[in-house]
Amino acid sequence: MYGPRLLVVAHGSRDPRHAATVHALVRRVRSLRPGLPVETGFLDFNAPSVPQVLERIAAEDPGAEVVALPLLLTRAFHAKSDLPAVLAEASAALPGLRIRQAGVLGPSPLLTAAVGRRLYEAGAGRTPAARRSTGLVLASAGSTDPEAIAAIAAMARELRRTGWCSVRPAFASASLPRTEDAVRLLRADGCARVAVAPYVIAPGRLPDRIAEGARDADVLAEVLGPCPELAELIVHRYEQAVRPAPAAPAVLGRLGVTA
Repeated sequence: MYGPRLLVVAHGSRDPRHAATVHALVRRVRSLRPGLPVETGFLDFNAPSVPQVLERIAAEDPGAEVVALPLLLTRAFHAKSDLPAVLAEASAALPGLRIRQAGVLGPSPLLTAAVGRRLYEAGAGRTPAARRSTGLVLASAGSTDPEAIAAIAAMARELRRTGWCSVRPAFASASLPRTEDAVRLLRADGCARVAVAPYVIAPGRLPDRIAEGARDADVLAEVLGPCPELAELIVHRYEQAVRPAPAAPAVLGRLGVTA
C-alpha cells in the first residue's frame, strides 16, 4: 500500500461538464502517483457522495487511513464548515477509519502558473510586451468570507507581478465587482486589450456567468480544469497532509540549548 488513501472532494454540480472535468483531473493525479489509491467524492449533486465513498472504503479496509482533499482554491464555507461536518459525521459512523482533511489548494505558485498556462493557451500575454498592454480580470466564483476575498486579491497582486498592465479581481456571486464591471474598469485604466481568467476549477453555472460577463473582453481563458500544475498541486497538498509533524526540540539544561 502506498500510504493513506487520497479522497479528492469536489463540490458537485448539475452541469455534467463539472463532474467530467473533476474526473479528468483525478486521472491526471493518478498518472503522477500510479501507486496511490485515489478516490473521488462530491459534496452535492453528483455521485458518489463523500459518505458513500468512505462507507465503501470502510467495507474494503476497516482500518484505512484517508486524506480528504478539497478541490477548493480558497478557505471559505465549504472548507471551514461544510466538509468538516461531513467528515465528522462519517468518522462517528465509521470509527475504524482514520480521516484527516488536507488544506485547500491556494495559495500556491502552481496556481499562478496554471492561470498563466490557460491565458497563454487562449492567446493572451504570450510575450512581455503583450502582457504590458493587456489588462487581466481574475474572475472567481465569489464568497462572503473575508479570508477568501483577501486570497483572491492576493492572487491578483501576484499575477500583476508577472507583467500584466493591470489586474482586477471579479466575482460571479456574493461579492463585487462583477466580471463585466472589471472589464470596463480596465478599459478605463487605458489597457489596450483585456483578458479574463476564470479562477475556477470546473465548468458550471458560475463559470458560465463569468463567461457571459467577459463578452466585451478580447480574450476569455478556459477554467483551470485538469491542467498539469493543478494535478501536481493536489499531490503536493496530499504529501503535506501525510507528512509527520516536526517534533518539538528537546531542551538541554537551563541554558536553553536544543538537541
